[in-house]
Amino acid sequence: MLPVMPLGIINAVLRGKSLMYNGNVVKSEREEERIRSLLSLIPGRSPSVLDIGAREGYISVQLTDHFDSVTALDLEKPNIVNDNVTCVQGDVTNLQFPDKSFHTVFCSEVLEHIPQDLLHKACNEIQRVAQKHIIIGVPYRQDIRVGRTTCYTCGMKNPPWGHVNTFDETKITSLFSEVSCEKIRFHGDNTEHTNFLSALLTDLAGNPYGDYSQLENCIYCGNSLKPPPERNLLQKVCTRLAFYINGIQSYFVRHHPVWINILFRVH
Repeated sequence: MLPVMPLGIINAVLRGKSLMYNGNVVKSEREEERIRSLLSLIPGRSPSVLDIGAREGYISVQLTDHFDSVTALDLEKPNIVNDNVTCVQGDVTNLQFPDKSFHTVFCSEVLEHIPQDLLHKACNEIQRVAQKHIIIGVPYRQDIRVGRTTCYTCGMKNPPWGHVNTFDETKITSLFSEVSCEKIRFHGDNTEHTNFLSALLTDLAGNPYGDYSQLENCIYCGNSLKPPPERNLLQKVCTRLAFYINGIQSYFVRHHPVWINILFRVH
């Protein structure tokens, strides 16, 4: 009999996130569709690509269908067993490659994690090492108060999935002002929004419904997130009020895509 996944993991996967469970990466169909949307932006067969934020290499391996060689980069050197994938340790804010080293630079689920004071530097580095194309995938107009967690090691409040930046068309294209936007694709449907009062009440309740099974650690102390303890009566009241206020707000929330994927052409 297969083991039953914890409810927190099931909810996170349904939201389209990747998680580790029993040593394996769990991906939802929604996540698979997002990746297919990103890969469809690749103009054609090309000699080389830099995959920034490769992690376990799921996308890096798929990129070998489109590129002769794939360089998989992450803060910790990936461990990907594939003859056409070269694994390297590196930082997108300080890439150790000469100018125009790669025909294409592929960067998905990365820029939303970069500290705001380093975001421009990261985007400039991506533009510097690209010869022909850049493919970027980031969350679209995400309300990073939704799904917030509390680190029960340092006590700090964390945005969901370590996302410290939000993006729309104007912001992402302004960050890549040295290249031309060739194609934009949107993916998913999102109505997840909150408000100042509900976010405050949820914080007071200890953010019990954040996604504590996420891969990302606390952005402040670096420790893994621990499930919250049992709530006291006051916290339960705060949670109930937050849900009630959000329920009223939901009647006025407009749908928008979950992701924005962009193909840029280098001048």
